[in-house]
Amino acid sequence: MVKINEVIAEFDGVARAKHLAAAGVSSAQLHAAMAGGTLTRVARGVYALPGADPQLIAIRSLPGEPACVSAAELRGLWIVRVPSQPHVALTHSRSYPGFVCHRIVAPPTLADTVIQSLRCLPELDALAIAESAVVLKDLPLSELRQRLTGRNDARERRIVASIVPQSQSVIECLARFHLRRAGYHVESQVNIPGMGHLDLMVDGRLGIETDGAGFHMDRASFEEDRRRWNVTTRLGVPTLVVSYPLLRYRPQEFIALVSDTLNRLSVAA
Repeated sequence: MVKINEVIAEFDGVARAKHLAAAGVSSAQLHAAMAGGTLTRVARGVYALPGADPQLIAIRSLPGEPACVSAAELRGLWIVRVPSQPHVALTHSRSYPGFVCHRIVAPPTLADTVIQSLRCLPELDALAIAESAVVLKDLPLSELRQRLTGRNDARERRIVASIVPQSQSVIECLARFHLRRAGYHVESQVNIPGMGHLDLMVDGRLGIETDGAGFHMDRASFEEDRRRWNVTTRLGVPTLVVSYPLLRYRPQEFIALVSDTLNRLSVAA
């Protein structure tokens, strides 16, 4: 006999009765779970575990499926801005107040989620989602290219062309985006002997290391970061260390910092 909690967990804690039945959950199991308080009916034909995501409950109660940035967030992709309204995938033409509606004939796949994001979101937000799908979920770039061959897909193709499969974090993605938009030549994951890979190299002269508390909480990582920075200093590779808040909320300050540093390096040379 299947375990109902395990089945519904595969739907992120919110599932429709037809999906539970298809997975082998019986009506008796469903009623027993509700009677025991381990499952709640949140809408007609929709059931949720205690503590399930309210946004996901709202989406599946329409009925719909998470789409675009909402689906990307649920999948653990890199999100720059959390949407003010949930994005929902619908198989019909009806609209719902409070939701951004996307039309699709079937529940969105990972590739569908990325394509929706590329067509719907600002360039940086779309790039972060697409790049993380490639980096974290092994979504082939070739699949995205094949889906974006239309006359109106030029913007989306340009974003996909800027994806770096070796990218290590959303912070690196943000830094590279702002630097390229400012006109700098940027290389990613540049090998430095004795150090490893430098996150970014600007104009072949200035290193950029991205640093975020979420990525460096343990002592070993803290010490490794200091060792790496000391190696770049010893080898004469000037390196700036930048944070997520700087890149996310003060990108002009970041670009000014890079510009000023490069100018001073030119004077020193």
